[in-house]
Amino acid sequence: MREAIQKKIDDKLLAEYEKSLLRERSGKYSPSLFGRCYRLQYWNRLNVPPTEKTDTLTLRKFKAGHLFHDFVQGLLPEHKHEVKVETDDILGFADIVLPDEVVDIKSVHSKAFWYSQKKDYDVSKEKYTNILQVCTYALLLGKTKASLMFISKDDLCVDEYVFETDNWKVEVGNEIGFLKDIWDRKFEPEAKPKAYNGKECQYCKFLTLCKETEVKHDRVHPYKEKEKK
Repeated sequence: MREAIQKKIDDKLLAEYEKSLLRERSGKYSPSLFGRCYRLQYWNRLNVPPTEKTDTLTLRKFKAGHLFHDFVQGLLPEHKHEVKVETDDILGFADIVLPDEVVDIKSVHSKAFWYSQKKDYDVSKEKYTNILQVCTYALLLGKTKASLMFISKDDLCVDEYVFETDNWKVEVGNEIGFLKDIWDRKFEPEAKPKAYNGKECQYCKFLTLCKETEVKHDRVHPYKEKEKK
């Protein structure tokens, strides 16, 4: 019975995943990728087909995150949910929009709460990509504040960080400005992992293609450099 249920879950998630790959994309940059490798963001906007398949374990984690996400949004019926934020170059959806604030919900393992209590923990560094995303939404919607709400998948504990959007105008402006420039010039940027302490290559959906591109141009891929060490 357990194996049968597991298979039903995985089959369902795989079917949803395969369907998502066929979905017509917007042809715009996604703020959820801000702060990550520029080549990843450029190829994503170009609708380049991914070369890496997402495994069922990752799909289950994503699904669990969506369930927690929907649960919290359902507790706040008076607020606007999934608000479309769009410009000529950007398209995204803000989780929760309040009169003066945008809130982004992130589900995490309870260990993340333990880690965030360490004295040397710097949320601006550790969650830089998440902050760029939510501050982009807040700035484009004219809100003065942006928040990251972390929810433990184990015990529903909540930890929230609030940011003044004025303090992130330059960072957001630089990210959008560079991305717009390379798009207008049709300039493919170099492969350069920036997120997850330099480990983002191993999570990239274009990893194989990216490695092949570097070989084609007789360059060493940054992920290869890490493998040699």
